[in-house]
Amino acid sequence: MRSTSSLSDALQLCRPFTMLAPMVGVMAGVLNAASNALNQVFDIEVDRINKPKRPLPSGRMSRSFAMRQSLGMYSVALLMAWPIRNEQGPECFILVCMAALFTVAYSVPPLRTKRYGWRANLTIAIPRGLLLKVAGWSIVAPVFSDVEPWVLGGLFFLFLIGASTAKDYADMEGDEQCGIRNLPIRMGWQKAHAWTSPFYVLPWLLMMAIPLLPNPPLTAPPLGLIVLGGICAAYGTWVVLLLRDEPTRMGQDGNHLAWFHMYVLMMTAQIGSGIIYLW
Repeated sequence: MRSTSSLSDALQLCRPFTMLAPMVGVMAGVLNAASNALNQVFDIEVDRINKPKRPLPSGRMSRSFAMRQSLGMYSVALLMAWPIRNEQGPECFILVCMAALFTVAYSVPPLRTKRYGWRANLTIAIPRGLLLKVAGWSIVAPVFSDVEPWVLGGLFFLFLIGASTAKDYADMEGDEQCGIRNLPIRMGWQKAHAWTSPFYVLPWLLMMAIPLLPNPPLTAPPLGLIVLGGICAAYGTWVVLLLRDEPTRMGQDGNHLAWFHMYVLMMTAQIGSGIIYLW
């Protein structure tokens, strides 16, 4: 019998809804790569001191090529977000656009908020901790009318307000020479560590406490939240001690080893949250 399959049938066979979650993950990764490339375009002088082997300060790549690469990746991220809709419309696209604007403000003059202590941390925490987490939620349900995704994203936001300082310890020499007044430069690394350490642990303690509230704003299984929060709090405590005891220990790409563990901790919390919501 002759097949009458259409393009629509072929798409339905792929179950496109199940592709949305990995698509959002890829989109967030592309946006992160775009913002990293953009930051390096405007950090050439800093990187000549701190990370001279990178493509731009070493001369292996031109600034114009890096800018085109960054703009291309921003475009890909936005194009990926555009078709994602929920019953309230293109909420994901709106959130990704907002996140992209914050990443531009972090790197590009005249704002270039990375020069200004806590403002730099906020400009990292808002898009990467809050907006992109809520954008992920928006693929399955409206978010502008629901407090739950914002509470969950708020935990990651709170984490990154302090934990994003982990990247600054290895860059103090070049940052100071180029007028970047991040927290370790403004306060000294010991005081900056003291001020930011609670943020590695507090969000996860709050995650453990939320199920105990009379009307908890998170609907995930309470036991899952308590276990995940406990794991992340323990991990965060270990990272705090690592920074305290080994402030000059370098990891990949010339960053402090705590920067790597900060990302691993955030991924642990993200993946764990997904698992307990599917429980």
